[in-house]
Amino acid sequence: MSVRFKVVIPARYGSTRLPGKPLLPIAGRPMIAHVCERAREAGADEIVVATDDDRICQAVRALGIEAVMTRADHQSGTERIAEVVEQRGWAGGEIIVNLQGDEPLIDPAYLRETAAVLAGQRQAGIATLAAEIHDGEEIFNPNAVKVVLNRHGHALYFSRAPIPWDRDGFAEGRKLLSGRMPYYRHIGMYAYTVDFLRRYCGWEASDLEKTESLEQLRILWQGEAIAVKVVDKVPPAGVDTFEDLQRVEEFLSIAM
Repeated sequence: MSVRFKVVIPARYGSTRLPGKPLLPIAGRPMIAHVCERAREAGADEIVVATDDDRICQAVRALGIEAVMTRADHQSGTERIAEVVEQRGWAGGEIIVNLQGDEPLIDPAYLRETAAVLAGQRQAGIATLAAEIHDGEEIFNPNAVKVVLNRHGHALYFSRAPIPWDRDGFAEGRKLLSGRMPYYRHIGMYAYTVDFLRRYCGWEASDLEKTESLEQLRILWQGEAIAVKVVDKVPPAGVDTFEDLQRVEEFLSIAM
């Protein structure tokens, strides 16, 4: 059964490392065009780019994609998406997938899977993805966010630290995986119901969120469930640096 969903793409102009990032050219097109194409390939019912910059807004509309101007003071992509939801007046049960504006290589199947996970259960108003970690060094990499799951496939906790702590296994060598239980890396893609996003807007950032710099901890702090689907692999990294831009340029130039 196919799941109906919308995709909202938060896209800021003021990136510290790559100013104007969504408009930087990749294989002859602005990066945001490639991201929108991935959303189209996923079969989204509607695609909206949420931005705080008129240059991005105009470029997106020139592609035939809807763009919405949002406030400049949002602290996260989720907050920006929540503003779009209110502007559009979408119904409470609709599923919204958050696709970051710097993910031109995302597999469209992951968008569909995230929406399907959310549609397939009733306890959580938000769903996300994770992939098993096979490299011991990755567990100790603070840029690789780890997640621990309960028996229902819901997140117990997210952390930049190595969780769970393998007391005996790590005593033998921190790069060794004992195999006692799997470790999962969080993939920062989310699907939400509109009702969830409206609740989210009323919550202050928690101390956990501020300490780990992980917005999803605000949700666990409130006692809400986050459904997690384990997929086969982590998707290609997004574009954060000029080197990332070159990597994606090379990949897409060959693919096209």
